Amino acid sequence: MCMSCSCQCVSRRRALATATGLAAGAVLPLTGAAPAAAGPAQAPVRGAAAQYANPVIWQDFADIDVIRVGNTFYASASTMHYSPGAPVLRSYDLVNWEIAGHSVPVLDFGAKYDLNGARGYVRGIWASSLAYRPSNRTFYWLGQIDFARTYVYTATAVEGPWTRHTTIGTPYYDAGLLVDSDDTLYVAYGNTTISVAQLSPDGRTQVRTQEVFRTPSSVGTLEGARFYKINGQYYIFLTRPANGQYILKSSGGPFGPYTMRQVLLDLRGPIPGGGVPHQGGLVQTQSGAWYYLAFVDAYPGGRMPALAPVTWTWDGWPVVQLVNGAWGTSYPSPAVPPPPRQVTPMTGVDTFEGTTLAPRWEWNHNPDNSKWSVGNGLTLRTATVTNDLYWARNTLTHRIQGPTSTATVQLDHSGMRDGDRAGLALLRDSSAWIGLKREGGVTRVVMVGGLTMDTNWNTTGTGYELASAAAPGGRIWLRASADIRPGSARPGTFSYSTDGITFTRLGPDFSMGNDWRFFMGYRFALFNHATRALGGEVRVTRFELSTP
Repeated sequence: MCMSCSCQCVSRRRALATATGLAAGAVLPLTGAAPAAAGPAQAPVRGAAAQYANPVIWQDFADIDVIRVGNTFYASASTMHYSPGAPVLRSYDLVNWEIAGHSVPVLDFGAKYDLNGARGYVRGIWASSLAYRPSNRTFYWLGQIDFARTYVYTATAVEGPWTRHTTIGTPYYDAGLLVDSDDTLYVAYGNTTISVAQLSPDGRTQVRTQEVFRTPSSVGTLEGARFYKINGQYYIFLTRPANGQYILKSSGGPFGPYTMRQVLLDLRGPIPGGGVPHQGGLVQTQSGAWYYLAFVDAYPGGRMPALAPVTWTWDGWPVVQLVNGAWGTSYPSPAVPPPPRQVTPMTGVDTFEGTTLAPRWEWNHNPDNSKWSVGNGLTLRTATVTNDLYWARNTLTHRIQGPTSTATVQLDHSGMRDGDRAGLALLRDSSAWIGLKREGGVTRVVMVGGLTMDTNWNTTGTGYELASAAAPGGRIWLRASADIRPGSARPGTFSYSTDGITFTRLGPDFSMGNDWRFFMGYRFALFNHATRALGGEVRVTRFELSTP
């Protein structure tokens, strides 16, 4: 693999830009990554003297698909059992991102996603695909659920509404959707055996599917397909989990034949203690430059997006640009037009005004919508009678900001009933929380640990008190701090306050596990569940995510 840009790579990039008229805002050669808008010349680009740091997002967004529509970049990610699913991120420079919406508004794929007799942990939204179709100015999301069927959603704006149109009988595992230059829809998918399917013009049925490549045993497993048409050739970008990236190229059409080349293997990543960047997507800027947005395994926090520039060899193969033989911790910022506005930060304060939740929030499984509301705070009414947080509906989660961050909530617990449990958790397959227990008319603030699952995601521990204190009055501030630097188990700590100013530590450090098999990283979680009878409620009037 090339370590730096050669003259041939530069010539190739310039040839691509010239041949496709990018300077005048013409259609990109990367068909699957969406076209630039036709019309006036592009706005002047911002100089690339500034640097950006990796990871570009230090929050858990995995299995990235990234596209550009005009001057805006969009990315999609996996969310497993969280609802709504498949977040759509938006950026104007590939570096600063915001969460714009979700492609899958509700996980309506069976009762287990409602915590109704079964659970959907580590199921749901796996690696899926986001594309834009210029002929009807529509965004498409496509993904398989439970290895059984493929679902297609569309929207004319990423904020929604997103509409589910159809299900396809073939489960397109780790799908990559391509909108070809003639408007035909193709899907690359599979694990080790890679196939390509052609969809009907409306995208709702399968016209044909064909195996196009079988991974050599010397390589191992390839999956995580992303499908592109670049300069008249077809490319399927594939990951070798979790330490490599390969690409297939065809000059003979979408069904091949394909030849394979290694893009990276065992490459040092930009996060100390983290893994090899992989399983992302390629995207081209308005000026013709190419970038690879991958993710880095960085547990206990999850999988963090990292960005690197890409050049092309004279014969059409991508080369990731390295810094001292590694994925750079920083690079020159992409040269792009000035943004129309600043994106919404992924940290800060939420007071739950309005009538909907901000897109930063996702529920643990589908919520019971009759048991929560927003407006002058978030009201959580008890929705489940259980002594197991993993079975409790209406647990609301927020990604943790790395490398360290703190969540602080102001909570009115005056509406709790005997047997109720409410608070702020560090949630994963091993969890702990700080919150309120209401028993015999008395409310105490407690720190609870020992909530655990096995590798089949069955509960093995419902938790036990590690510390407690009196909770006078009806209002309290709860705080959880998390260190999610990867490489070893990291501490989470809990504290509380009765005035919002002076906080008192409660309980010992909680050791956050870094096993990858749960896939999703730790999250902050707000919850309220009953252990005796429904009817109680709490109100969260303020949530703040802050970094040191």
